[in-house]
Parts: sequence; structure tokens; C-alpha cells
Amino acid sequence: MPFRILHIDDDSDIREIVALSLSLDPSLTIVSCADGASALATAAEWAPDLILCDVMMPGMDGPAMLARLRENPSTAKTPVVFMTARAGSNELEHLMSIGAAAVFTKPFDPMLLADKVRTQLHSVKSGALYYDFAARMHSDAAELARYRMILCDNPDSVLLPEGFQSCVHKLSGAAGVFNFQAVSRTASDLEAAIIERCAGRGAPGSVEANLDALLGCIERESVSGPFAVNR
Repeated sequence: MPFRILHIDDDSDIREIVALSLSLDPSLTIVSCADGASALATAAEWAPDLILCDVMMPGMDGPAMLARLRENPSTAKTPVVFMTARAGSNELEHLMSIGAAAVFTKPFDPMLLADKVRTQLHSVKSGALYYDFAARMHSDAAELARYRMILCDNPDSVLLPEGFQSCVHKLSGAAGVFNFQAVSRTASDLEAAIIERCAGRGAPGSVEANLDALLGCIERESVSGPFAVNR
């Protein structure tokens, strides 16, 4: 599936060389705009996967256009990569602080631009998957809290709630894949305690204690981890 790239620059020569550079990668489809106003309309209608935007433009510069994109629900999450000849550290920090996904410096190597765009697309997609999993952990925590209440009502039962072990097992594996290692280890400890409980072994309260530890671990990741979920 081709990726849609919207490029905005008031310099026609730059637009041409960027279009030629990106055409080296058949998976990239590019549309070019000469100003922010036309780019806003195109972005809303065409739904690009990524926007390459010059910083210094007459009328509406790059940061102003980014602010307008974020105001529109249909473009609010579209990643924007700025392209600028002003590569000082203060400028780069400022552009990242206002929401740029990345900053490419000018002059750029036309033969490498498509690769840089592909790398950025991969980074954006990977980030989205991580955020989705962080949201899933928050949902799993609500389900685990429900299991915790059931356990409180049946503290001595060898029989555990239906679906409990499956939920913990899946969370343990997926959390490891997405590099939430503390959650993965804690879920694995809980699963081991569940297996012992079902076999009639294990210390009393071990499942409950491990479940509490897992809920606390997810809470810490959700609030302060690298992909914290708004709550």
C-alpha cells in the first residue's frame, strides 16, 4: 500500500527536487503545495500519512500551519516533518517542542530523502502501535480489577474466574513484545501463581498479592511511562 506524502514549500525548485527524490521509492505518492492555505485544504481532503513542510514561508509559515492542522480533527494526528536550513540547536528544539515529528535539515541529499521519509514513517507507525498497546493495558487493568473483586469474594476457592489466566498470559507476552518489561515480568509471576493455585499448591494469598503487584505496575506505566495514556 503506497504512503501519501504532502510536501509544502514556496520554492518551486525545492518542490521539484523533493518530488523527484521521493519518486525513487515506488511506495511513496507525493502531492506538492506552494503555500500553507492550499496545503491545509489538501491535507483535510487527501489524508496524507506524513507532511513535509518548509519552515520559512510567506503568509503562513510552517509552525503556523502546524497549529492549524492540529485544530482540525481530520489532520490533528498527521505527523509533520519540518525541513529547514536553520539547523541551530535552539531552532531544532523549538520545532520539536511545538509538535514536529522530526526535522530534516537543508541542504539534503536527494538520493537519501526517500529513505529518510520511509524511516520516519516506520517510526510514526511504530509509535502508534505502542500507544495503542498502552491503551490496551489500561483496558486490561480494568478487567483485572474486576477479577480482583471476584477473588475478594472467594478468597479460599481453588477455582479462579473464567478468562483470568488467559488475560494474564496474553498480557505477559504482548507487554514483552512492546518493551513493557516490568509489566511482562509481573504478569508472568502472576500466571505462575495462578498455575500453582489451580494445582492446589502455592502460598495462601499469592495470586491476590501478585495481581495487586501487576495492577500497580500497569498504573505506574500508564501514568509515567514512555507511552503514558491520558486518563
